[in-house]
Amino acid sequence: METKIYNQTGKDTGKVTLPEEVFGLPWNGDLVHQVVISMQSNARTPVAHTKDRSEVSGGGKKPWRQKGTGRARHGSSRSPIWIGGGVTHGPRNEKNYAKKVNKKMRAKALYTVLSEKLRDGELLFVDKLETGEIKTKKAKELIVSLSKMEGFDALATKKRNAAFITLPQRDENTEKSFQNFGNMNLNTINNINILDVLNNKYLIITDPEKSIEVISSRGSKDSKDSK
Repeated sequence: METKIYNQTGKDTGKVTLPEEVFGLPWNGDLVHQVVISMQSNARTPVAHTKDRSEVSGGGKKPWRQKGTGRARHGSSRSPIWIGGGVTHGPRNEKNYAKKVNKKMRAKALYTVLSEKLRDGELLFVDKLETGEIKTKKAKELIVSLSKMEGFDALATKKRNAAFITLPQRDENTEKSFQNFGNMNLNTINNINILDVLNNKYLIITDPEKSIEVISSRGSKDSKDSK
C-alpha cells in the first residue's frame, strides 16, 4: 500500500509505503467506542460533591421529644428530609470512573481510525511543516497551500473543519504560529491518540517515514507507550 507525500507548498514529492496492519484495517465501531469511552472516563475528574448527613453541621440534639407533641418523630435535623440536612445519593468527588483498556486494544482502535481516515481521503502526508519563525502569516500560508490538495479544500475556508497536525518533535516556532487558529491542533507524533484523530476532520502527518515507524510501534510487544 502506497500513498503520496507532499511538501508544505502542496507539491507532490514522492511516495511512502504504508503497513497494512496500521492503515488497512476494516472499520470496527464496537472497539473504537469501547476505547473512546474508556479514555474519556479515565480523563474524567470528579468535581461535584454533596454532603451526606454525617458531614452537615448541627443536628446533635433531638429536635423534640418522641411522643406527646402531635408532630412526626424526628431524631436529627441532619436528616435528608430536613432543609439543611444531608443529601441522599448525591454526587461524590471520590467516585472512581477509571476503566481499564488493554494496550493492544488502544493500538488497534487507533489503527482502525487511521485506516478509515485514509479511506475517506482525510489523511495527508507532508514531508515537513515549518514556519521558521513565530508568524501567524506564515502559518496561514501553509494552510492555504495544504488546502490545494484534493479533498482538503475546506481546510482554509470552513472554521469547523478542524485539522490535527503531528510533528516529529517539538517546534516552538511552528506551534506558536498556529496558536491563533482555533481549528488547528498540533502535537508530536509520540502523543497522538484516537481522540485526537476523531475530534478533528483532517489528519496531517509530517515526516511520514519516522511517524509511521512510531505509530507502528504502538502495537509491538515491547512498546511502553500508554496513549
